[in-house]
Amino acid sequence: MSMQVDNTSTSSVSFGQLGPTSSLQLMFAKLQLELAETAKSQAMGKMDAIAEAQDEQKLVSRLLNEARDKKANTTEAAESSTVTYKNVAKRDENGKIMRDGNGEIIREDRTETIEKGKKWSAMSQEMVDYVDEHDLAMDNTLNDHLQREEQWDVLITSLESRLEELGTNTQQEMVYIQDYMGQYNSYLQGANTQISNSNQTLTSLAKGQ
Repeated sequence: MSMQVDNTSTSSVSFGQLGPTSSLQLMFAKLQLELAETAKSQAMGKMDAIAEAQDEQKLVSRLLNEARDKKANTTEAAESSTVTYKNVAKRDENGKIMRDGNGEIIREDRTETIEKGKKWSAMSQEMVDYVDEHDLAMDNTLNDHLQREEQWDVLITSLESRLEELGTNTQQEMVYIQDYMGQYNSYLQGANTQISNSNQTLTSLAKGQ
C-alpha cells in the first residue's frame, strides 16, 4: 500500500531543516511538520500490522483447507499407528488449556495412537500449534488430537471464524491508514502554506514594503 502525499515544492522541507526561528509562521510550520511525521509513523505502523495479518490469513486458509480435506478423506485405519506431537498445550478432562500460576501454558510432548479400524485422522503439528496459540475451539472429547469425521466440523468452524475475524480487523486497519494519510497531507499542506507566507513576508521586508 502506498501513501498519497502532497508533493508541492516545499514538501521536502523537514522539521529540522527550518532551524531555530522567532517567526510565528515558521514556528507553526515546524509544528505542522512534526504532526505530519507522527501521522506518517502511525500509518506505517498500521501497514506493518496489515502485512502480518495477511500472512496469518494465508496460514489460516491453508489450515482450513487441510481440515476440510482430512474430514473428507477420513477412512478406517488399516493398521495401528502413532503420531507424536512436540511441545503442545496440556489440556484438562474438559479440553481446556492448562496454565501455571503465572498464566503460562503448560506444555508436553504427546504420542497418540490411531487404532486399527478406527476412522480417525490426525491434526498436523502446525495445526496443533496454531490452535493452541489462539486457543481455538476443538472437539477434545478423548483428550487427543485425533479427529473423527464429525469432530472436524468444530475445528473447521473455529478456523472459519478466525479467518473472518482477521479479514474484519484488516479492513479496520485500512480505514485507520486512510485517516492517518489524510492527516499527513493536511499537516504537510499547512506547513507548506506557512513557509510560503513566511517567504512572502521576508520578500516584502527586503523590498522595504
